[in-house]
Amino acid sequence: MRNTFNEKVVGTAALVAVAMMLVSSPVAATPLINSAVIQTRIFDDCPTSILTTTNSYPGMISIFDDVLDCGGFANLHIWRLSDDGITPALFANASAFKFSANLTIAGTAEGEAGLQIAPWWSQQVDGRFNVRTTDGEIACFGGRLPFYSFTATDGVTYVKGTAIRLTVEYLPNDLNEANPATIEYRILYNNTKYSSGPIPFDMGNPDEDPPYGLWGMLNDAQVGAHFQVFLQAGNPDAGLEAVWNEIKFISLKGPIATESESWGQIKALYH
Repeated sequence: MRNTFNEKVVGTAALVAVAMMLVSSPVAATPLINSAVIQTRIFDDCPTSILTTTNSYPGMISIFDDVLDCGGFANLHIWRLSDDGITPALFANASAFKFSANLTIAGTAEGEAGLQIAPWWSQQVDGRFNVRTTDGEIACFGGRLPFYSFTATDGVTYVKGTAIRLTVEYLPNDLNEANPATIEYRILYNNTKYSSGPIPFDMGNPDEDPPYGLWGMLNDAQVGAHFQVFLQAGNPDAGLEAVWNEIKFISLKGPIATESESWGQIKALYH
């Protein structure tokens, strides 16, 4: 059957309208992660320490900080998921993903390490899924992260030199008060699984929306890991290493198509 001229015009107009809606939609894609970048000495209270890093993402990332014979508080090193191998990827509030890794902290010094979902205003420091060697506490806190303690709630404590698997799953949902974004923290330790269950985010600062959003981790977040070593003045043998292996990042929402891709996909629906 042939289409009439009017049918063709109406059909074409409908295609254009749908395409424009897609093109003008806010970017809600999860970054296409393909690498990781290490950033060292965010805190550098011991600039004379000997630092060794290895980046074999996604197989393994390690950071070893040795000769921590300094006064002061700590050295902080981080690594970030990247989509270009050069700079940290920026995550939108509407991203959806699961991120996990095995973590082992070992050495003669003390410190803490874990995963991070760092907020736009503190992209290198805050938002920690934290494992601490001094008292074994395993807890999630800071930035936009809802607080949860596996130590206080589940009675789990970490022992230095052992492996623990950490997982976070972030879902944006509707990003409103009725259905805010949620995050679930999970650990696998000593062959036992523990989960926080999905925890909802509270509202962000209305004065900062736009551009950052409200009911989630907020736009321009960075995702990765941290390693903070505590200094030991007078102990030249103090050193600590954090190793992350079997690193897995899974996008739970595909990227919004480009204009040309949107047009092609829409036309395909009509053939």
